Amino acid sequence: MRRNKLITVLIITMVTLIACSSETEELDEETVSAGLLVTESGLGDNAFSDLAFQGLTQARDELGIVFDYREPFDEQYERHLEELIEQDHDVIIGLSFSTAPAIATMAETYPEQSFVIIDDVIDLPNVTSITFKEDEGSYLIGLIAGMRTESDVVGFIGGVDSEVIRTFERGFVEGIEESNSDAEILIEYAGTFDDDQLGADIANNMIDEGADHIFPSAGFTGTGALQEAENEGVFAFGVDTDQYTIAEDAVVTSMVKNVNTAIYEVVEILQNGEELNGEHLVLGLDEDGVGLAPIRVIELSTLEERTLEQAQSDS
Repeated sequence: MRRNKLITVLIITMVTLIACSSETEELDEETVSAGLLVTESGLGDNAFSDLAFQGLTQARDELGIVFDYREPFDEQYERHLEELIEQDHDVIIGLSFSTAPAIATMAETYPEQSFVIIDDVIDLPNVTSITFKEDEGSYLIGLIAGMRTESDVVGFIGGVDSEVIRTFERGFVEGIEESNSDAEILIEYAGTFDDDQLGADIANNMIDEGADHIFPSAGFTGTGALQEAENEGVFAFGVDTDQYTIAEDAVVTSMVKNVNTAIYEVVEILQNGEELNGEHLVLGLDEDGVGLAPIRVIELSTLEERTLEQAQSDS
């Protein structure tokens, strides 16, 4: 008798599990799924990769999507993309120009798979490209640095020498030249995005040369530069995300690049039942693609505030 009851319980349990499994499979088919390939610096860079992850996390919590990600520390981008493709995601997102060649190759190999490339342009029908007007945001940083420098020496630290980082540099330089034609601008490229000690060393050299405001656009390398600026008692500016917490006594503001918002909106399009069409989206100040984090540490004069506001409204 007890044995018969046990068999009955087991049968009921199996039927319940099968029913739950069917419901899960049905839910999975309806749920938007995304794959993310971050930069070679990985998560924890307090910048680009973390922003992208934040965007997908928000989409998971608010839209009910699911996602997976890969950190290509070994720079084997195609292998990591293959792994994500095998998971049959609705969209696979690659960050930065470093992933672009692999995205292009995989997009041609898998024409039915939808891709998004951030910070580069790939002219294929199944790849949506998203770039930003970094120069517009960096121009505002340059204005502040030019207006506030007391030594008339400021510094820019780039990561890998690339078109995107040169755009940051160009905007920064133009802002300084607009607000302080007497300022000397020190520029150096680290050649990497993931060496915080190198960033600190470059920042230290610039400080020795008189720089009292430093703007690194260098990923994790820039983290070291911000912390060194704080150690040496000079001002600095964050990039991509609000990096105030990295060096609270030094970071005046950050040139935020709303990668998280762009990724969230891409996933929302899919969640609404629409398809990506392989277009190229260019996001600047007007499109809320770039902007400034709150200004802290210093207080701008009324004239300086007006100058900054005018520059933002003229974009």
